[in-house]
Amino acid sequence: MIHVKQKKDRLVLDTSLFVNPEVRHHFGSSPTDAMNGFLQLAGGITCLEFYMPASIFQELMNFVDQKKIPAQLLTIIQQKSPDKHAMTCPAIFIYELVEDMRDRINKGLRIAEKNVRNTAGTEERELIQGMRKQYRDALREGILDSKEDVDLILLAKELDALLVTADNGAIKWADKLGVRWLFPERLKDYLDAYMDNGGECIE
Repeated sequence: MIHVKQKKDRLVLDTSLFVNPEVRHHFGSSPTDAMNGFLQLAGGITCLEFYMPASIFQELMNFVDQKKIPAQLLTIIQQKSPDKHAMTCPAIFIYELVEDMRDRINKGLRIAEKNVRNTAGTEERELIQGMRKQYRDALREGILDSKEDVDLILLAKELDALLVTADNGAIKWADKLGVRWLFPERLKDYLDAYMDNGGECIE
């Protein structure tokens, strides 16, 4: 049971909400339909504010048909980049990020060494495909691998907002900064809880 909060809340949204097929079906079958479905619902909730970093919004626009999304609905999502010059970052966050990167580089090296030893009797194409998957899993799963991910986390931290993303790396590192987060598949229930109260906050 999701309870409606008494104070106005802010949400920072990731593209996965509209692009990821496993997530977007709660709002629509395609990125465009999902965005329209979300905006129609979000537009009726007066006590929530929705944000998206400019870098994320521009990325999202590559996946949707802008002609099929009413311009007035787009204003529901406020575009705001985090104030990178004014924000500070705990030293422990940098320390853990460096440690994580070092561990992943070592994992990648071990994978490369293992595959070199196992070349005998293995087709080159098969070897390369297998190595790519193992290497990708070791180095990219659960990591911040783009500036867009960093923008998401920093903006959510700056606004004390609820981060909505399916990206495991963003969730992992947002959690280290004390940022609240929500899986996209739970967002529909979250919004419905507000709609059950007429789209307004409980006084």
